[in-house]
Amino acid sequence: MKAVILAAGKGTRMRELTNELPKPMLRHQGKPILEYIVAGILAAGVRDIFIVTGWHAEAVENHFGDGSKWNARIAFGRQVVQDGTGKAPELAKAFIGDSPFLLTYGDILVPPETYPQMLRRFGEGNFAGVITVTRGEDVTKGGLNFFDEQFCLKRLVEKPSAEQLEQLRRDGWLKPNAPVWYNAGIYIFRPSLFDFTAMLQKSPRGEYELTDAISAIVAGGQKLAGLEIQGRWVDVRDPETLAKLERGNIEH
Repeated sequence: MKAVILAAGKGTRMRELTNELPKPMLRHQGKPILEYIVAGILAAGVRDIFIVTGWHAEAVENHFGDGSKWNARIAFGRQVVQDGTGKAPELAKAFIGDSPFLLTYGDILVPPETYPQMLRRFGEGNFAGVITVTRGEDVTKGGLNFFDEQFCLKRLVEKPSAEQLEQLRRDGWLKPNAPVWYNAGIYIFRPSLFDFTAMLQKSPRGEYELTDAISAIVAGGQKLAGLEIQGRWVDVRDPETLAKLERGNIEH
């Protein structure tokens, strides 16, 4: 198992905080957010990590170096054109080789035990990958996931509008009192993911979307196992969230 961390974006919602730093390098209790993610992945026994950089790439590359400080192997690839999450993982294709890999965004904080739980879930069957979810988030800001009885992905709706949510209720996808599963942005994939990212077309937002590749995997009859994140999930999306984290109002 290897790992890929997507850390290329500027994080425009962070406003002036990211003028000189990429968002994953903003500090929480004295350490970059990205360092917590790297530490969690390493604690799960994954020691080969590829970080996709972009905005102020050198800040990430200089901090982590070749990974020897962490007894790891860390490599980098720069996403020169910020054209979406669908194409960013392709920079790691040669690094991944034929290994399955954990894929995470560089601004998602979860309890460290999440990563070994994902590895265990991946080993429970012949899965094309694992998709993590959490409850209680506003699904219009991310992915809405539906699962079968084995908690394998049936359908993913990216950033559904109020009209789409109403239609999903009418069609019986959204049921009263049933959990609403929000895409948590941490995955495991096999290298076959790249067969699907290669075929991506730009979305209406003008970007290549990773979620479109995920939908294509499911449409192709492959199984993606679901896993609910236990404990607090934090998308460090804006200054307010970062401030709450710093005050200790958010546990992770």
